Amino acid sequence: MISAFDLLTSDVMRYPLIIAVLIGLTAPVVGTFLVQKRLSLLGDGLGHVALTGVAVGWLVGAWLSVSPGDLLAIPGALAASVLGALAIEYVREVGHTSRDVALAILFYGGIAGGVVIIQLAGGTSQNLMGYLFGSLSTVTSTDLTIAVVLAVVVLAVGLGLSGLLAAVTTDEEFARASGLPVRLVNVLIAVMAALTVTLSMRIVGALMVSALMIVPVAAAQTMVIGFGRTMRTAMAIAVAASLGGLLITVYVDLPPGGVIVLLSIGVYTIGLLSRAVLGAPVGRIRSGAGRSARTEARGEVRDTTEARSTADAGDATRAPRTSRHLT
Repeated sequence: MISAFDLLTSDVMRYPLIIAVLIGLTAPVVGTFLVQKRLSLLGDGLGHVALTGVAVGWLVGAWLSVSPGDLLAIPGALAASVLGALAIEYVREVGHTSRDVALAILFYGGIAGGVVIIQLAGGTSQNLMGYLFGSLSTVTSTDLTIAVVLAVVVLAVGLGLSGLLAAVTTDEEFARASGLPVRLVNVLIAVMAALTVTLSMRIVGALMVSALMIVPVAAAQTMVIGFGRTMRTAMAIAVAASLGGLLITVYVDLPPGGVIVLLSIGVYTIGLLSRAVLGAPVGRIRSGAGRSARTEARGEVRDTTEARSTADAGDATRAPRTSRHLT
């Protein structure tokens, strides 16, 4: 039997455990905003695009004869997912393509590009399996360093600007009318999702990461009401599911990503059953949560607008005095 001490002292498990905690903290932060924007499948689309980046990383590594061959896979996934996030926002804002069509293009183009380019790199589709479903044995200290940096960036932006992000995602038209930078916020959320996909690929897998963004948030909505409380509860659920899924795979030979997602779905199911037993309609709870989120968001917008008005008034008060005319 493997002890907890063995898990913490072994590099094979210590790195994945740290990354699992980081995933559990970051994925629901981004997922909360995606749920409010009704973009739950954005993470899935970016995960497919990240596969193309993985294959490009393999190809560049083969050209440069680097060792190991997948050394540039994660940097390639990061670049591809960020570019994909920017592309979908550009298509949505400038073009006439709807979000679902743009996401479908990401889905199919990402898979097709990954399979074709990995063949050009001298590999096979089997080389992509670890990135599709997650693999503990492939996690390295370099992956841990990249994960820490990405997690710090996502948490700093997601929590530090939570008021502004919530205002735009909850009621975009009201935020736009109030003068908030809606386009910039939309791009920022898409890039945060791209960073989270890259962070999660090694443990959860590209095909599962979107579920870890969305399912804990959905589970939290069955338990609490309010934007902030939903985010915090979802973070706790995701951390517990990530750690629990990894611990299960230590003793049972199962893919970690699938176990983590199934645990999250289990919590969501328990939340639904609890509401049913307590006699509170789920639809009403969700509606209340939506109203609460909109109220919080509009409060943030009002605070921002009042701050701007106060600043403008202060500037007017501090206007330079006219000089006296010399006689």
